[in-house]
Amino acid sequence: MKTLYLMRHAKSSWKDPALGDRERPLKGRGRRDAPEMGRRLAERGPLPQLILCSPARRARETAEAVAAGGGFAAARLVIDERLYFRGRSGWLEAVRDLRDTVDTLLMVGHNPDFSEVVSWLGKLPGLDLPTAALARFDLDPSAYGIGPQEARLRDLDWPRKSD
Repeated sequence: MKTLYLMRHAKSSWKDPALGDRERPLKGRGRRDAPEMGRRLAERGPLPQLILCSPARRARETAEAVAAGGGFAAARLVIDERLYFRGRSGWLEAVRDLRDTVDTLLMVGHNPDFSEVVSWLGKLPGLDLPTAALARFDLDPSAYGIGPQEARLRDLDWPRKSD
């Protein structure tokens, strides 16, 4: 079984209107939530071997803080343009390129793309992920495709989730 984590970046700052979308940093809440989500990921395991991340600053900062908080900062971080507002098709392309080489993958990106993908894979119509939300899927490694038939949602968590 392979494990796929999908994470929406943590809360970002709109404080500086001169910054372009790709350059917006995390705000204080995002800097607090991301390491906490890393700790939660590490408690449940397995740890990611690879982190695939959008090129936006807020996504990179999220990925780095999650890895540091979860104690897997040694995981390789790869920036992938396909995770920057390319929709489900960009996400699928990125996953298909890695599916045979990585057993545990963390992908960090944006809404609406990640809500769409988690909703589709997890068969949860209309899902809108909050910032720093983290979904874990188990994937059937013998299946050719990647979709709702090959994926099983194991966990969906976010910083202010009430059980």
